[in-house]
Amino acid sequence: MTGTALALVQLGAIFLVLGVLGRLAGRVGMSPIPLYLIAGLSFGQGGFIHLDGIDEFSHLASEIGVVLLLLLLGLEYTAAELVTGLRRSRLAGVVDLVLNSVPGAALALMLGWGPVGALVLGGVTYISSSGIVAKVLGDLGRLGNRETPIVLSILVFEDLAMAFYLPILTAVLAGVSFLAGLQSVGISFAVISVVLLVALRYGNVVSALIDSKDREVFLLKLLGAALLVAGLASALQVSAAVGAFLLGIAISGSTARNAVRLLEPLRDLFAAMFFLVFGLNTDTATIPPVLLPAIGLAVVTTATKVLTGWWAAGRQGIGLMGRARAGTALIARGEFSIVIAGLAVASGAVEGELAALATAYVLLMAVLGPIGARAAEPLVRLFQKRRTREEEAPTPSPRADRL
Repeated sequence: MTGTALALVQLGAIFLVLGVLGRLAGRVGMSPIPLYLIAGLSFGQGGFIHLDGIDEFSHLASEIGVVLLLLLLGLEYTAAELVTGLRRSRLAGVVDLVLNSVPGAALALMLGWGPVGALVLGGVTYISSSGIVAKVLGDLGRLGNRETPIVLSILVFEDLAMAFYLPILTAVLAGVSFLAGLQSVGISFAVISVVLLVALRYGNVVSALIDSKDREVFLLKLLGAALLVAGLASALQVSAAVGAFLLGIAISGSTARNAVRLLEPLRDLFAAMFFLVFGLNTDTATIPPVLLPAIGLAVVTTATKVLTGWWAAGRQGIGLMGRARAGTALIARGEFSIVIAGLAVASGAVEGELAALATAYVLLMAVLGPIGARAAEPLVRLFQKRRTREEEAPTPSPRADRL
């Protein structure tokens, strides 16, 4: 079999397997991300089947997957919504940042991975999966709930924090000097500020340049602009992902809504390849040694995310049930955590075990997130019933005690 024929057969088999896994995940009401990662582990180093001949395509496809993930995330927000969300959730966002990045950073230091490893693993444990959270809220019919704006405002804060975090991480992973690192971060902040300003004042102009009534022309312009901006951002050491995110913010109105509908199938296709490739690049033999730390980290950061949402909802006067729903909605980690770990592993600046730990951690959290969100209401009702029974139970009299 020729190299081209073998590559086509392997790609066909991969896409077919991913489709089956996605359908299975939908049937059981969970995110397909853990199954995509498991598929990558099965086909990768130390897996059951080793794939040859698709390295170049899979690498490029995974890069496009990251760009599309962040582009569509940016399309969900306008610049005004980002600024408003930042103002509304700044205190809750800071609490979220401290509570959920410290456990990851502390574990990295304990494992001897140094400050760079701490910066990477802190980011992995910090950010919730916007995609999984949004899907869970929609599936459970909670988009109109009183606590949902609080959850979304925290997610907006996290997404904006990533726009500043990723350039810093990129500079650190590149091993540049302190002065060059400051220059890179300064350029990143300047680019982000300029894009936000343009999006606030001239978002309609950007949308008009991208928009088209012809679906084919619209798709070509949109995808071309996303890849171009991502490439230029990467050349400026701002991070391709952040460039795509900022372009999404600059596009607004009906153009953004049409873009989301048009790009969603492409995003799902290439994002699936991204998660698969991350699994392919992770040696399964490295997972068992880090499984226990991953479980411990999952337990701790599940509690810290629940505490974050609980506290933020409580500040807005929301009741016990709403606080529990807000807290459990934020548990899931997914695409951004893998993006961060992928950048670190690709740079070669961190231990290979970090990829294994990140994979095991995301597998656990992507499964725990939807389960925790679904279990919140039944658990709170059970707690309330028990408390009501205790309050209604008759108090024994002193005479009865003596008898």
